[in-house]
Amino acid sequence: MNPSRSKILSPRKSAELIASESKHVTILESGVQKLAQKIYEKLQDKTISIEMFSQHELHPPSSDPSAVDWIFVVDTLNFCFWSPDGAHYTVSYKGKKYTGYFALCAALNRAKDAGKAVTDPKFYSQITSKEVKELLQGDDGSAPLPLIDERAECLRQVGACLLEKYEGSFINCLKASHGSAESLLNLIVNEFPCFRDEAIFKEFQVSFYKRAQILVGDIWACFKGKDLGFFSDIDQITMFADYRVPQVLVHFEVMQYSPALLNVLETGGIMESGCQEEIEIRGCSIHAVELLSSSVKAILSKANRTDQFIVNSIIIDHFLWDFRRQYAQELSSIPFHKVVSIYY
Repeated sequence: MNPSRSKILSPRKSAELIASESKHVTILESGVQKLAQKIYEKLQDKTISIEMFSQHELHPPSSDPSAVDWIFVVDTLNFCFWSPDGAHYTVSYKGKKYTGYFALCAALNRAKDAGKAVTDPKFYSQITSKEVKELLQGDDGSAPLPLIDERAECLRQVGACLLEKYEGSFINCLKASHGSAESLLNLIVNEFPCFRDEAIFKEFQVSFYKRAQILVGDIWACFKGKDLGFFSDIDQITMFADYRVPQVLVHFEVMQYSPALLNVLETGGIMESGCQEEIEIRGCSIHAVELLSSSVKAILSKANRTDQFIVNSIIIDHFLWDFRRQYAQELSSIPFHKVVSIYY
């Protein structure tokens, strides 16, 4: 690791620090316990499981030889799908309409079906903004996908590195990490600068690594923790601090915003990336999910069912994110923080 990067706190340690010093966001223990019980019940009826990733029709099966490189490209582009007026980025594919992240997946699958080498860095390391715009074009009347120039730059950057150091495939990054999620996470943020989701909080260098962690988590989930998706330390990965999961944590009264912060969010203004409020929302979200994971494990232990279920922050994040999409109307009264960023 570059010595200048050695002082950066991991997402877990960053979150613990931020939660302990937070002025605008509070984690409520009563909410943690109530939601932990709900998650325990959802585990039992199999609503929550490692299968959730592979069950989505847009995600590749683990048997697809290009699955790892497809996930890498998707998570290189997995950021900022909202628009100021609330309109959705929408893509129709095989007779269905998709929005946000799933619209991105649909657009890439559409391009792949049309013969575009979307998972080949020889193609995307040379890609132009115009080509990215065409590749990810939404439906007529769809909100445009923001940050096209930045997306093109991200693709060129990661593609060049894969070609130069990893024989053109992210699979070789996996092999270089020897089954360690932490090693893979460090490799991603050291080799690919566009994944360096970091900030300064009270003179500490903190990290969130939303896209880098979701990349590790998606590969783990795609392969159900086996073969290329086996990581001996997968529980080192935290939740993926985006702009949607905090909404759900507030809905379940796991987190509470101060009146001042709530007022800022309700006015719908765009926050500056790296501001105190944004850091607190993201850090407290990570720490809240760590507490949820510990609480669910404690419930399982008490019931002597620890060996029956896989529980970690990734699985809980999947549940919360899916819940937000399923109950979007009910959660629309809870404002989300808006930041223009390539990190989430």
